[in-house]
Amino acid sequence: MLSSYLTMAAILFCIGLYGALSKRNAVIVLMSVELMLNAVNLNLVAFSKYGVLPSLTGQIFSLFTISVAAAEVAVGVAILIALFRARGVVNVDEFNEMRR
Repeated sequence: MLSSYLTMAAILFCIGLYGALSKRNAVIVLMSVELMLNAVNLNLVAFSKYGVLPSLTGQIFSLFTISVAAAEVAVGVAILIALFRARGVVNVDEFNEMRR
């Protein structure tokens, strides 16, 4: 049963990694990072339930990860909106210089 959760988390992480490394749209990159964080959350909860000593620690760490991810999305979207207003594009290839 644990192996199915770990396999699903690995698939989600690989999809997120592919999206973060290959896509040019900054919104898609942020969504891919969120997908990778959700794969980590799935691993934490699975090991919390099926580990050697089942406890709530993995689920508590998962809640902390979700709160950090929410803060990351808020800051990331704010930066993207500011960059879109300044330049008019959301491609990550165009954001190599922050001073312009």
